[in-house]
Amino acid sequence: MFDKRLFGARLLELREQNNLSQKAVADLLGVTRTQVSDIENGKSGTNLDRFYQLCEFYQVSADYLLGITGDPAWRGKPTD
Repeated sequence: MFDKRLFGARLLELREQNNLSQKAVADLLGVTRTQVSDIENGKSGTNLDRFYQLCEFYQVSADYLLGITGDPAWRGKPTD
């Protein structure tokens, strides 16, 4: 089952590791800083487009953000 708290905690950790503000991430996603805060605090999720943007931006696997694995390894974009 999807755990919004784990998802948010991992996003918070990644944001802090990259020395980014919530505003910077909000600008990347086209949302408000409050929305980023709500995601990081496990109060809300995000849509699939933004989820993809986050995986690509932080170069982590979707499985990592979803809590399926503890391995954040980025495998890169799939080939066509």
